[in-house]
Amino acid sequence: MDDQVREALRRVGVAFAGYPRRAVLDGCPHCRGQVSVADHDLFSLALSLGGTVGTDADLKSLLPLLLERLVTGDELDADTVLGKLTLAGGWQTWPAGERDALRGYLDTVWRSILSRYPARCGGLRDASSFLIAARPLHEGVGRYLRIWDATPGAAPDRHLADLVIDWVGGSGIPDDAVAWARRPAVRDRLYAAVVRDLDAPWSGRLAQAYDFLAAL
Repeated sequence: MDDQVREALRRVGVAFAGYPRRAVLDGCPHCRGQVSVADHDLFSLALSLGGTVGTDADLKSLLPLLLERLVTGDELDADTVLGKLTLAGGWQTWPAGERDALRGYLDTVWRSILSRYPARCGGLRDASSFLIAARPLHEGVGRYLRIWDATPGAAPDRHLADLVIDWVGGSGIPDDAVAWARRPAVRDRLYAAVVRDLDAPWSGRLAQAYDFLAAL
């Protein structure tokens, strides 16, 4: 975990510190009953939290832990964890301090993903998985695409090649990310990357992605 992500997580912890963690959560009386946090692995708890288990306050109390584990381990699913931000009225309706902390976390994690290849960011394996998981949180993923446009270098270019190949393979890339990738500017960026990294082991993948776009 880099220092920027660590600081973003600290801010998330501060923003949600007012929601105490309970050892036992109330579950659906018809199918779950009370649920001991200690007796459940975090993956299974994350699936039910905010739905059949726990209150909105319980969800918020555990968000810092979920968001930390999402980027430090591989036991959590990105779609599940970030999907929790659509509960409790949706994170865009939450208090300003909570929204700012979450926005800072998402932006920082995104920059961390783009900054190295492979991403080494826990359950957020690559740029494609981040955009797919983040799509329900916004009206579009343009915020992250603008950051990508402003981030040069070999690592973000390799992620770009993966995004194009993932899209061609039918992996569910958000529509606005597909439209962004189909722009001449992105095609030109990939061509420049192919020329720059012609002797690199990954040049073939860059060329493959460029060829896909050039054929459109």
